[in-house]
Amino acid sequence: MPSVSLHTLLDQFLEYLEIEKNRSQKTIQNYHFYLSRFLSWFGEDKKPENISHDAIREYRIWLNRLADAHGEPLKKNTQNYHLISLRSFLKYLAKRDIPTLSAEKIELMKMPDRDISFIEGSDVDRLLEMPLLEGNRKEAISDTINTTLIKYRDKAILEMLFSTGLRVSETIGLKKEQINLKKDEFTVLGKGKKSRVVFLSEQARYWLKKYLDIRTDANPFLFISHDKRTSASSLPARAKKQKKNVRSKIEREQSLTARSVQRLVQKYAKAAGITKPVTPHSLRHSFATDLLYNGADIRSVQSMLGHSSITTTQIYTHITDRELRNIHKKFHGKRRGSH
Repeated sequence: MPSVSLHTLLDQFLEYLEIEKNRSQKTIQNYHFYLSRFLSWFGEDKKPENISHDAIREYRIWLNRLADAHGEPLKKNTQNYHLISLRSFLKYLAKRDIPTLSAEKIELMKMPDRDISFIEGSDVDRLLEMPLLEGNRKEAISDTINTTLIKYRDKAILEMLFSTGLRVSETIGLKKEQINLKKDEFTVLGKGKKSRVVFLSEQARYWLKKYLDIRTDANPFLFISHDKRTSASSLPARAKKQKKNVRSKIEREQSLTARSVQRLVQKYAKAAGITKPVTPHSLRHSFATDLLYNGADIRSVQSMLGHSSITTTQIYTHITDRELRNIHKKFHGKRRGSH
């Protein structure tokens, strides 16, 4: 039986990720990029059994010296993504009994502790208030329904991000039908197409209701752009024949993008006088640290964040250092102090 080329095996591995593992298209694209880079370096004419420990060592040296599009060396975590993809590919080959290097022999680079950027309590309060203050300043100039819609939408987005710990990709994908304003919880489909329950604060639910109450459109997305004027009536007659497809295209165009949410968060952070960089993910970090600081157990926080591994959640435990300091002061050295 003739041996199968590495290129063919890569195609089959990507199909395996799509069908058997049910990975997202974005994940599959990333695996394709990282593994194609390896095959281009290694040589697609070589065999799986040619992948040796020495070859991997040389590949790691090559990656470490490789420059990105800006002429900068590849970041250590990016190099690790290449190695993680390669390990997954080797595990797949082993599953098919194809002789090759054991995936366990590829060690990942040790990474420094991740720096978590979160917002302190008083800064969070100021940030959450900014859409109303900024909106009122704009209304003094132009009191329009669009201004009010944007003000209520932005307020609802900020409250929801801090209340739920949602990723920005999860937030922009929400549909109105997912949210029952009579309840303080709903289900979201997160990374790896895994569903989890998230919880709304009273403030988040209040501002969501105010926002949705003044919307008159039929767009199914929860958060949309109110600056775009595209409508079905403005499209050519030929396009109107495909009414259903046209409507869904317009709805997608009017839904917010991750970049637009990032911009609005940055805008209000600047207006609130917060000098350090603030992103939607900063609010997710703040959500997690707020829970842990107030006594939530790490397993519950893991579940609410939608982390598949507890290791990922443990990056937030640095905030408990303050509590450890208090415990140290309260309980250490009491016997000596009593003499």
